[in-house]
Amino acid sequence: MERQKKSFNSNQLKMIAILAMTLDHLLSVVFPNYPKDWWVLAGHVIGRLTAPIMWFFIAEGYHYTQNVKKYAMRLFLFAFISHFAYNFAFGIPFVPFQTTVFNQTSVIWSLAWGLVSLMILDCGRLKEWMKTGLLIFICLLTFCSDWSCIAVMAIVSIGANRGDFKKQMSGMMFYVALYALIYFLCIDKVYGLLQFGTAFTIPLLKRYNGQRGTWKGMKWFFYLYYPLHLILCGVIRVALYGNVGIMIGG
Repeated sequence: MERQKKSFNSNQLKMIAILAMTLDHLLSVVFPNYPKDWWVLAGHVIGRLTAPIMWFFIAEGYHYTQNVKKYAMRLFLFAFISHFAYNFAFGIPFVPFQTTVFNQTSVIWSLAWGLVSLMILDCGRLKEWMKTGLLIFICLLTFCSDWSCIAVMAIVSIGANRGDFKKQMSGMMFYVALYALIYFLCIDKVYGLLQFGTAFTIPLLKRYNGQRGTWKGMKWFFYLYYPLHLILCGVIRVALYGNVGIMIGG
């Protein structure tokens, strides 16, 4: 009975994240500048499923990987490649901070540093004040990315509380609430509240059965799909509106 309740493997959850992300990004380029049509908002709520799944599996990957340094290097390389794809998708200058401090690079930058943060927390050679200082520094480094340093702290909360799903999710939602507040005050009120759509991911993650699934290629599929779908979004943006920015950061 318990196995039937926990019916999602990691491949299935990651595919849900990919589909939700694709919908979210396509809506952003086809209907830019934070429209308030109910069906556009509903699509973006579905898009909020993506980030928590990403955060969760960075923490899971850290736990299971046999070579965390190699994993981190791969993520940073992926972040570098994705920077150009993400910025092209939404009309954001490749060189950061020409327009604003928000959305200057993709969420992969924060995911990579989230992994590093878990490594720091587990490092026995570092004193607690050193760990705190390094985490603050990492938050400053990632503030400019999609999902900002909130992604880092969500990963830290999920990884540090592994085995206690309630603490994982309550910590994650605390940081989401901070992000929603910043979005509400600085960018758009409706889209700030919309960030709480991440809560709909919790029932899905609760049903994670701890298995990878039979297909071993999901990791490499995502590494390829993520920049390619962003490039397609960029082509759509230019075709519809010309080479202009279509969201905060552009």
